[in-house]
Amino acid sequence: MDYKEELYREVCKARDEWRRACWAFEEAQGEEEVDVAIYLLEAAERRYQIQLKLAKQAKVDWDAFRKGAYF
Repeated sequence: MDYKEELYREVCKARDEWRRACWAFEEAQGEEEVDVAIYLLEAAERRYQIQLKLAKQAKVDWDAFRKGAYF
């Protein structure tokens, strides 16, 4: 697996984690659950931002991945 393919997979993974964290926040009940959900959401959001930045720096061609050119 080359570097750009790995970055693409990591961005997708980070996006999925961020979506799960958003759902957890929306479903949180009670102060403690909300606090944990906020922590998880902020961490997932930051990881997603980092992965996107790395992919942008590597000039990942998103269309090529979507069309299956890298797989």
